[in-house]
Amino acid sequence: MAFVLDASVSACWAFSDEQVPDAFAALTRLGREEAVVPALWWFEIRNVLLINERRRRLSEADVAGFMTRLAKLPIRIESPPGRSAAVLEAARSYRLTVYDAAYFELAVHHGLGLATLDAELIHAAQKAGVPLVTAQS
Repeated sequence: MAFVLDASVSACWAFSDEQVPDAFAALTRLGREEAVVPALWWFEIRNVLLINERRRRLSEADVAGFMTRLAKLPIRIESPPGRSAAVLEAARSYRLTVYDAAYFELAVHHGLGLATLDAELIHAAQKAGVPLVTAQS
């Protein structure tokens, strides 16, 4: 079964010094399942990489290598949602940013689990009964 992948989780994989069990649980699941992401993810992941390249935490070669590895994973980018009212309602109801609500609503709409490291998104998922992808699940 597929799951929704948040940029906070996938960005974690780019850094050898970030050993977050929940992030690596999601990566392991990609060996047997597809991840679904909102179109926003494409921009978010590249922004995180570029910021960390500017901070000299990653080199240009690190970024290129990570992007090559990322492109090989079964991650399906969903086109911008036609459900903008639902995204706004989720943002209002759960006090999320619209960015986070895009991931949340995608999980709710498709009945999928959510892989995230974001505290507010985790809280909203728990409150709404959205299953979380964790090292324990």
